[in-house]
Amino acid sequence: MSPFQLTRTLPADATDAALRADVRSGLTRHPKTLPPKWFYDARGSDLFEEITRLEEYYPTRAEREILIARAGEIAAASGARTLIELGSGSSEKTKHLLDALPELHTYVPVDVSESALAGAAEALLAERPGLSVHALVADFTHVLELPASPGPRLVAFLGGTLGNLLPAERAEFLRSVRARLAPGDGLLLGTDLVKDEATLVAAYDDAAGVTAAFDKNVLAVVNRELGADFPLDDFDHVALWDLDHEWIEMRLRARRALTVKIRELDLVVQFEEGEDLRTEISAKFREERVRDELAAAGLRLDQWWTDTAGRFALSLATAD
Repeated sequence: MSPFQLTRTLPADATDAALRADVRSGLTRHPKTLPPKWFYDARGSDLFEEITRLEEYYPTRAEREILIARAGEIAAASGARTLIELGSGSSEKTKHLLDALPELHTYVPVDVSESALAGAAEALLAERPGLSVHALVADFTHVLELPASPGPRLVAFLGGTLGNLLPAERAEFLRSVRARLAPGDGLLLGTDLVKDEATLVAAYDDAAGVTAAFDKNVLAVVNRELGADFPLDDFDHVALWDLDHEWIEMRLRARRALTVKIRELDLVVQFEEGEDLRTEISAKFREERVRDELAAAGLRLDQWWTDTAGRFALSLATAD
């Protein structure tokens, strides 16, 4: 059997259909919203990589610190022979886990980008010829049909992406993961932690303006893909800390009243001066909340690791 397999679970037109549905739904409601997944075209992905290297943006460094320091403990606790990574991207951080799992047989990266999956697999197999890679072109927020692979299996959901889901969406996602875990399987979860407002806001509104460009890129995507005429310079990037919900909101705020036409949807959208378009939430967590949300999905929090500064956490949960 080939060491690399790729399974497409998304129809060829799935991305276009999802974009159309999200734009129509999000821009005809109040307040207006767009999901953060539409940041990530080629330019958006490059901008995010730049964000991860900014001094203000600590989550990537903090999570990498934990992975490097605790990969052996994670491997010993999970005993995984299959590693399934949701939203795998370049699989760069995952290499620390792959190196620490001596019995690993199969790696299952899951991402919507076929090119990212193929590129990551090529690099991994060049370094680890004994590894079997079965990539899935899929949207992890929908029901996943995972390939047959040896257990125990470890599902990794890193980067704090869980925080981009609203509470009801998080609950549904965690239940979906739990439904695919057999006895002895685990979930490795990355969560950014609650901290002071200044540190949080700076991480999402850097002095160099890279995050602002990243935020506005969602408008560029809609312009290109759906024939819209968003004037990017007429929107300001805003990052706000919502203390009640304990999450950061990224918004694009209209500098003036304007009318946007979206040709492919035959849609006209009005913005008032100062009106906000929410493009992302990024929830921050405390250990108790993570434990409670996992428990509600039928998962037991077994291990909890943080970086030395206590900014970010990785947790290991198993089926209850």
